[in-house]
Amino acid sequence: MSRLRDLIEDGRVHVMDGAMGTLLYERGVFVSVCYDELSVTEPDRIRGVHEEYVAAGAEVLETNTFGANPVKLSAFGLEGRTEEINARAAALAREAARGRAAVAGAIGPLGVRIEPWGPTGRDEAIELFRRQADGLLEGGVDGFILETFADVEELRAALDAVRSVSDLPVIAQMTITDDRRTPYGTTADQIALELAGMKVDVVGLNCSVGPAAILDALEDMAEVFAGPLSAQPNAGVPRTVRDRKMYMASPEYMAQYARRMIEVGVRFVGGCCGTTPDHIRKIRDYVAAEQPRIAVSGVGPDVGAEGEGSVRPVALAARSRLGRKLANGEFVTSVELVPGEGWDPEPLLSAARQAHAAGLDAVGVLDRPQARSRMSVIPAASIVVREVGIEPIIHYTCRDRNMLGMISDLLGAAAVGIHNLLLSSGDPSAIGPWPDSTAVFDIDSIGLTNVAHRLNAGLDPGGNRIGSPTEFVVGVVAKPIPIDANRELERFAWKVEAGADFAITQPVFDPADLHAHLERTDRWPLPTVLGLEVLTSLRTAEFLEHEVPGVHVPASLLTRMRIAQDKGGDAAEREGVAIAAELLDRLRAHVAGVHLSAPAGRVDLALAVLEEAGISTA
Repeated sequence: MSRLRDLIEDGRVHVMDGAMGTLLYERGVFVSVCYDELSVTEPDRIRGVHEEYVAAGAEVLETNTFGANPVKLSAFGLEGRTEEINARAAALAREAARGRAAVAGAIGPLGVRIEPWGPTGRDEAIELFRRQADGLLEGGVDGFILETFADVEELRAALDAVRSVSDLPVIAQMTITDDRRTPYGTTADQIALELAGMKVDVVGLNCSVGPAAILDALEDMAEVFAGPLSAQPNAGVPRTVRDRKMYMASPEYMAQYARRMIEVGVRFVGGCCGTTPDHIRKIRDYVAAEQPRIAVSGVGPDVGAEGEGSVRPVALAARSRLGRKLANGEFVTSVELVPGEGWDPEPLLSAARQAHAAGLDAVGVLDRPQARSRMSVIPAASIVVREVGIEPIIHYTCRDRNMLGMISDLLGAAAVGIHNLLLSSGDPSAIGPWPDSTAVFDIDSIGLTNVAHRLNAGLDPGGNRIGSPTEFVVGVVAKPIPIDANRELERFAWKVEAGADFAITQPVFDPADLHAHLERTDRWPLPTVLGLEVLTSLRTAEFLEHEVPGVHVPASLLTRMRIAQDKGGDAAEREGVAIAAELLDRLRAHVAGVHLSAPAGRVDLALAVLEEAGISTA
């Protein structure tokens, strides 16, 4: 029987250790170093820290492996040594413990988002976590501690990996912000219920905030969970002192809160960032005189996994005009517009009025295409709704926002009557006019589709009710000419699974490209809207062919544009309209609608294409 299991089952309070990284940094290890590799390159230093915590009274030591998974190790070219690093770290902790403390194999998040919020598949994540668990087992751990997870589903993947190779006990700890929720919005009581449902041995919280916020959240958890709780708060919130981050909570202050945590039912208490052996020594002194209270089980809110606490989404046909036409199989028409580079909305409004007067179903409003600074898409689209009345389709990208910001944006969009979304990951900042500017890409278009789908069910990503469900018609981008066909097909499948309602293709200039795409994706009954761009010059055609990934302009069309260009700019425009009209006429029977790009706001060119192709917008 493992020593950690003995501690869990004896019914008493036990002291965990404190921070590893804090001590290493204070003792001169630069942050650019891989701290996990130090178990191999500087074993005496790591063993020494463990021994200090044992001397301070820690009964549970965590291995120096918080970031020792293949993803994080790959930043240092060490992914191939995952098992070795974890095994050595576990062995060092056991050597330091000398039978006086249990050794818990520490596993933290991968550092990338997993499905449904990111591109890393769940099975892939499990395999990455399993490699770490294998190494820890080889080194001789007494159990595992899964810590600092923000996403319940990522923790579940880590747990599945551990369970696939071991039946040793598991402590599972999430991280929260000051509002007692994870960064994904999962509340403390939901955390307790979710982790209890996974049948972990100990449920807890660690990192990110100080003891006061952790205590508040633990009180919520104790109301719904009767099992052992754990807590490892930071030593307060760090302050910047002469360019250094300093944790200000004293050992006495941490120990006072440890006593309060024990009073609400915590059985395992220690520290995280900023804590030292001095903090653990004071906590041990308080623990020596305390016993856990008897926790009272309760009933938590009816929220959590998708489907629990959710409401039935509004029918697609009732969400917007676009949704109604898609649901009824009616051909939809829209034109793409770009907000101005200044703050004057009149050019955008003028183009939108022209489209509305012509009877188009919607106008697409782009979100900083080519990573250029323009009027923000949601305010721009809300002005269109207010001043013109035509439905916008906002082209919303993940590039510049974190997940929390995107959720806030979508809720705001719903509040001002924006219902149609076209979600994409976004052009890299490097292609814009400020190549050194940063991008966020916190989640990609697949993850954001999942977010919108849950909002339509009345839930945020953390499983919290948002009141009335949103009424979004969720569109995604389809790429008929993918760079990696297998990868793009996989991503398209994930978009459909995430809850997409329709797709709009990148500009198509060759019918064969669209037919190939439709054949690849015919297993998914997702309405596909044809993306068309009106060629206005030979230079535009050549640019699209040679410099825009995923777009192919056949040689025959380049020849036609070259001949027309020789006759002048007007002739080139007329030829571009004729080409687009011919494509639309050939492909209209195979698609759910057409989304036309209007170069420089030239709605007249888009309308000319529809007229020449015989598409009625009445």
